[in-house]
Amino acid sequence: MKWKQVRELFPDQFVLISILDYTEQEDKKIVTEVAPIRAVPALDANKAFFSAEPGSIVYHTSNEDCIIHLRKDPLLRVRRGS
Repeated sequence: MKWKQVRELFPDQFVLISILDYTEQEDKKIVTEVAPIRAVPALDANKAFFSAEPGSIVYHTSNEDCIIHLRKDPLLRVRRGS
């Protein structure tokens, strides 16, 4: 499904999506094909974002395009909670 279709099905909401296809341009992944999993209430969006499985992301449908900005900073460290 295209991002535009997801925006029509879930207007002005956070949505958990599985990324099926994308193109990479410099420091961005431009998502071209997704499978919506479920709408996410705004109060739960942050938690859902950080607990999303690899290949999935929480994104808001107010964005015209689904673009993921990549960080390639080797000094950036992420610590997983216990």
